Amino acid sequence: MQRFLTSRAIDGFSAFVRAEEKSPNTAEKYLRDIHFFADEQRGRPVTKEAVVRYKRQLLASGYAVRSVNSALASLNSLFAFLGWHDCRVKTVKLQRRLFCPEDRELTRTEYERLCRAAQRSHNERLLLILQTLCGTGIRVSELPFITVEAVRRGEATVSLKGKTRSVFLVKALQKKLLRYIAERQLRSGAVFVTRSGRPMDRSNIWREMKGLCAAAHVDPKKVFPHNLRHLFARVFYGLEKDIAKLADILGHSSIETTRLYIISTGAEHRKRMERMHLIE
Repeated sequence: MQRFLTSRAIDGFSAFVRAEEKSPNTAEKYLRDIHFFADEQRGRPVTKEAVVRYKRQLLASGYAVRSVNSALASLNSLFAFLGWHDCRVKTVKLQRRLFCPEDRELTRTEYERLCRAAQRSHNERLLLILQTLCGTGIRVSELPFITVEAVRRGEATVSLKGKTRSVFLVKALQKKLLRYIAERQLRSGAVFVTRSGRPMDRSNIWREMKGLCAAAHVDPKKVFPHNLRHLFARVFYGLEKDIAKLADILGHSSIETTRLYIISTGAEHRKRMERMHLIE
């Protein structure tokens, strides 16, 4: 019997993903991948051969291996839901990176320049957002959990993706946030809000961060909220060398995910090799 990817099947999967309490971003990503595949199929039946052909097409089009594997994971989840297990395909094998690209990772010096640029522009809210994200390691989507109540306790309770964890605010950050709360006369709820009182979201913060790049002399490709989380991870691991503890702090289910956060830059990797002094 031939199988066709119908709107009803996709809608059913969408409802299943929501019931599984996947984050809105994850659910949106799954559906985007599936719709892209459906458009490529153009109404043709779904077979294992068609999916393999689609995988090869993505690779030939120049998509990064990680992007291809992510798209295939979305399709495999859909096929598992529909019971089309024979349509599932293997992901592309990818050797673990030894170091991260230097043109993508934000350094501590560049982070400090961004903070100074925010300060010079008198954007205290953005300055504190940068320091909160980098000083706690939270995801930008978790920023609404930094509430007036949490700041006063010095500890936030973050509940996301079906997991709950405590996030500590160091005294220096707590002191700055308390002063900000007093100046803004905030009584309760999220600390970082728009003029209309709604919590700042990823797009607001991303746009404001990009606006600092020229003044801070930092490559815009390096400036996005998640890179502050990566910087926190690298600095923490450099001090503690405890990857299990870091995984707990970041809210990772797998240490393999945490490993991606702490790989050194190419320059650091080169310096370590030079220090080996194996060549006379």
